[in-house]
Amino acid sequence: MKKLAMPLLDDNGKDSVISEHFGHAPYFGYITLKDEGYDIDIQKNPLSEHAPGQIPGLMKENNVDVMVVRGIGSRAVEFFNQFDIEVYRGVSGNLKQIMEDYLSNNLEDDETYGCNHDHHH
Repeated sequence: MKKLAMPLLDDNGKDSVISEHFGHAPYFGYITLKDEGYDIDIQKNPLSEHAPGQIPGLMKENNVDVMVVRGIGSRAVEFFNQFDIEVYRGVSGNLKQIMEDYLSNNLEDDETYGCNHDHHH
């Protein structure tokens, strides 16, 4: 069973909106695909003040296969790749729209969508 995760700005179920900054998002949505539809589990981000590499580790612990994000740095993508977690970048919208796109194979990874500003860790 495939499991997706995405950073969220709020905890509003299918109406939750993806966060622009994946590491500092207040919530993460975990979506488990089922034979019909999917289950949603939204949790507070325990690592909002994180060190590089911690969130990919958290996603691995949660058995995530696919990470859906808006903006992300190239180092973070490398960490996810080391854990065999697929990353979709440049995604916007709410959880329901994103899942509809994913399930209909219309979700695309925009490799040009990174973080274009300075982060101070």
